Amino acid sequence: MSVVSEFRQFISRGNVIDLAVGVIIGGAFGKIVTSLVEQIMMPPIGLLLARVDFSDLKVVLAAADPAKKSAEIALGYGAFINTIIQFVIVAFAVFLMVKTVNAIRRKEAEAPVPSEPPAPNASELLLMEIRDLLAARQQGGPEKAP
Repeated sequence: MSVVSEFRQFISRGNVIDLAVGVIIGGAFGKIVTSLVEQIMMPPIGLLLARVDFSDLKVVLAAADPAKKSAEIALGYGAFINTIIQFVIVAFAVFLMVKTVNAIRRKEAEAPVPSEPPAPNASELLLMEIRDLLAARQQGGPEKAP
């Protein structure tokens, strides 16, 4: 088997396709959550905390020096706080999705299962009689005259 055909077989498996779809949807979901946190949630939180913008919070270790053309060296803990808030939101959203899926599965599992099969109709009864007669003939049993 050639490498190309093995690769084609590997790619065409359902799990690989499902994984790819999950990664793509996850990336898009991440962008939505980032926008939700940065543009919807953080401004009111910053307003409540005396107009603090978390993304700008930092501890400067070494100031920028234009003479030496060196950039500022700082610990950006505000960006870290934003990332933690995003993580909590994503985790909560995934929790709600899993909870919803589990509730749907439980309802499906609790659905009543018919205990008895429905009674056969007239056509099915006639076919069962014919089957029984043919089986009796093959076993050498008594033949019934019509």
